Amino acid sequence: MSRHTPSRPVDMEKLFPELLPYRRESVRLHPRPGSPTFKDSSVGGPLLWPASEPWPVCREEHYDTDTASRLEPAVAMVPIVQVRRVDAPGIPFPEGTDLLQVLWCPYAHGVFCYPLPRVHWRDSGAIGDVLPTPAPAAGLPEDWYPACCAVYPEHVTEYPSRDLPDEVYDAIRGRFDALLTETGLLYSYHLAEAPGIKLGGYPSWTQEPAWPDCKGCGSRMEHLLTVSSWEFDGESWLTWLPEEDRADENETGGRRWKNDAHNPTRLCLGDAGGVYLFECRICPERPIGHWFDCS
Repeated sequence: MSRHTPSRPVDMEKLFPELLPYRRESVRLHPRPGSPTFKDSSVGGPLLWPASEPWPVCREEHYDTDTASRLEPAVAMVPIVQVRRVDAPGIPFPEGTDLLQVLWCPYAHGVFCYPLPRVHWRDSGAIGDVLPTPAPAAGLPEDWYPACCAVYPEHVTEYPSRDLPDEVYDAIRGRFDALLTETGLLYSYHLAEAPGIKLGGYPSWTQEPAWPDCKGCGSRMEHLLTVSSWEFDGESWLTWLPEEDRADENETGGRRWKNDAHNPTRLCLGDAGGVYLFECRICPERPIGHWFDCS
């Protein structure tokens, strides 16, 4: 079943023409429990991994995520996202590639206790024999890697909230406040950037923005992927919950959504935070940066 985010209940660019220069497009992946194959786009599913290439193992210093104190041994990385180019319209894949694969080590790394990601762009037609995706190692923190989910990609338009320049926000703040009074719609929750796991658009920051600069050329990197703990929260569901996942609250014990729509991946990154991946599209090797935050 495909997923469709409801149209915004107001005409954003008519009410706030100042936002037009900051408009961006993203692809919401809408993961839901399923049984994708290695040929499919997925979250937490098997990867189309070449048999000629060893499965990546994290040998960096990393720690138990509960205490961030116990040093853990080397561990095989876990699949996070696999996306075919055909399922991600508008996302700029490198020339000659049609498959994006993201893995990470689900143990805590560095001062901020982040999972350590790795990104691969591939030509699926050149892979040949496929290496079976290994099961996650025993003892991994299960809420730091996603349950196996099929995806239902959807193209959406976004506007920035935390990334909106201060001078622009100050110029239209009064209209944001008036809209909240008249409709109950809070710009940052209901009308700006999409929550959940997505490609492109703006990061769904929990804290203040932390855009990395490329170590090679010094330019600010572009947002590639947000991996959020939840697909929406107690505020944002009102406008971002897909039509197909909405339910009568009397049928769901007061909830407004069906089944696993809120947290289909079973992730809980810190205090329901997110991991953000970035890339430099200027440097030929497309170096990667990342950030992790939570409430």
